[in-house]
Amino acid sequence: MIKVAYSNVEKLDLTKAYPLLSNHRKNKVSRFRFDKDKKLGCGAYLLLMKLLEEKHIYNPLFKTGKYDKPYIVNYPNIHFNMSHSGKYVACAISDTQVGIDIEYNDPTIDLNIARNYFFNSEYENIIKSKNPSDEFFKYWVLKESYMKYTGLGFNLPLDSFEIIIEEDMRLKNDKNDIKFNLFDIKNYKLAVASHEKVDKCIEYKIELLY
Repeated sequence: MIKVAYSNVEKLDLTKAYPLLSNHRKNKVSRFRFDKDKKLGCGAYLLLMKLLEEKHIYNPLFKTGKYDKPYIVNYPNIHFNMSHSGKYVACAISDTQVGIDIEYNDPTIDLNIARNYFFNSEYENIIKSKNPSDEFFKYWVLKESYMKYTGLGFNLPLDSFEIIIEEDMRLKNDKNDIKFNLFDIKNYKLAVASHEKVDKCIEYKIELLY
């Protein structure tokens, strides 16, 4: 079982959303200075809760692991991951480990990031591409989704593993049969790393999350 969803939180009503948050999430959101960041913090949580409720998972008790990846104490067989960028939040829930990342496809991105931090073959493929910035963000979301899948996040160096895109998206020398899924959402890229193929990424209108 895996489900992947996203939502545009640009028009999220903070006065409606805030009371629905857990106390821990309220404390986190209240520390944000700008409404834009508050909306992302609220929206990611509300989208997660919506997906959990659809699977009849209620009153989840959240904790974080060694590297701050959250998990559900009272539903140990349910895994989830969240991401946000710009005006979008994204979430995946699964019965196996999962990682998700969404990023705005910024055409002005400094490609030296790839040269300095990506695997050398990945950087070469980006530079040779007809659309280098688009190719960069393919690699970025795929790599970060894997880093989040492992639970290590940025404790796992970006250049310590290689993503192969040319034939089928995969991890080079993969021993765990990890499957990657990549979606274009307007001018954003979204990637999921898991043990299942994802057929679709579902959009939830913000009004459905209240």
